Amino acid sequence: MTVTDTEVLGGAAAAALRTIDANLAAFGDHYPDDTTVHGRYRPREGGNVGWTTSFWPGMLWLAHDLTGSDVYRRAAEAHVASFADRVRNRVDLDTHDLGFLYTLSCVVPWQRSGLAEAREAALAAADHLLSRVLEPAGIIQAWGALSDPRQRGRTIIDSLMNTPLLFWASRTSGDPRYADTARRHTAQLRDHILRPDGTTFHTFYWDPSTGEPLRGETEQGSADDSCWARGQAWGIYGFALNHRWTGDESLLTAARRCAAYFLDRLPSDRVPYWDLEFGDGSGEERDSSAAAIAVCGLLELASQSGDPAYRTAAGSILASLIAGYAAESGSLLRHGVYDKPKGVGVDEGNLWGDYFYLEALTRVAVPSWTAPWFSR
Repeated sequence: MTVTDTEVLGGAAAAALRTIDANLAAFGDHYPDDTTVHGRYRPREGGNVGWTTSFWPGMLWLAHDLTGSDVYRRAAEAHVASFADRVRNRVDLDTHDLGFLYTLSCVVPWQRSGLAEAREAALAAADHLLSRVLEPAGIIQAWGALSDPRQRGRTIIDSLMNTPLLFWASRTSGDPRYADTARRHTAQLRDHILRPDGTTFHTFYWDPSTGEPLRGETEQGSADDSCWARGQAWGIYGFALNHRWTGDESLLTAARRCAAYFLDRLPSDRVPYWDLEFGDGSGEERDSSAAAIAVCGLLELASQSGDPAYRTAAGSILASLIAGYAAESGSLLRHGVYDKPKGVGVDEGNLWGDYFYLEALTRVAVPSWTAPWFSR
């Protein structure tokens, strides 16, 4: 299949929309858990908490973009109040993932529907991200309270997908501090979380007092010096998006390096194992979510670089996801991995995999579509 095979893509999108319809009936303005259990999402305990809740309204916006149906638009807009309450009441905000959370839940409805509450909530989330900057390293701490000795000074590869909220905040407010923070943070990851061989650390520590780069570690990969598949996919997409915002060619080069290693380590069916140190015959699980993220990143790279090879590579991965990993119900994708070392969400569907799979389908089906991570 190529990414222009309209019959196959149309069938895949229709199947995904059927699952979204079923989940909308089941969850409405509540939230599924991070991952499925035996192929089905359970209701999330505690309401709007954790780092993945925005992928649910994000999917509803994608469904609206694919169909034009106001049913999906109204359902997506219904989540704004919950996210506004979350940032107002400071519920579970000790995370860099506010970019994931508030780009999809609030930036999009502000841009699409002009909801003032959504704009204010997204700017408040960006303000909170600024409060997580550790000087003089200039990095945004990933997890936990800034006083937490285990987390202090740590950032992670996923943060490249959270900086777009800061660029949006500067463009929207006129305050350059947000974008300046995003540029500095991204440069630190370019220089330290990306290794010389094109692989990436999952997490990296800086000395919070001196700013000295210290060491890389993993939380969800196989080993500190291995290459966690989802992290490498975040690197492809995240560096590319930060290049789109800044025009810094070194970030496009970083995205290319991440892509080259990722593509070189794919198994025969083009969907990676959960860590790129594993290949066919290893007996390890695949991570379909890493594949879906990589498809979006490769399509972004193709658009920015003009290199059609990235689009061809994205098409081969997407074709494999459609043919062998798309679920008939419950989740959009099967065979994802959340955290193999901790035994969480192994060989299950997950919300981010579903979102980025649907984003990939939307990117191809609607050529004029603009990703929420970079929208005017």
